[in-house]
Amino acid sequence: MAPVHAGLCRYESLIDGTLGLADVALMNDSLQVRADNQAEAERRQRVQHGR
Repeated sequence: MAPVHAGLCRYESLIDGTLGLADVALMNDSLQVRADNQAEAERRQRVQHGR
């Protein structure tokens, strides 16, 4: 459901077969990379500012 919640696709596209498992996996991977990058950027900013 993460791709749906992130607005990358519609739930109906998952149900009607418009998107396959490979599509969902790719979107999930992309969302995880984005989250990891954001967390690392925030960590570096905290370190840089001594927090």
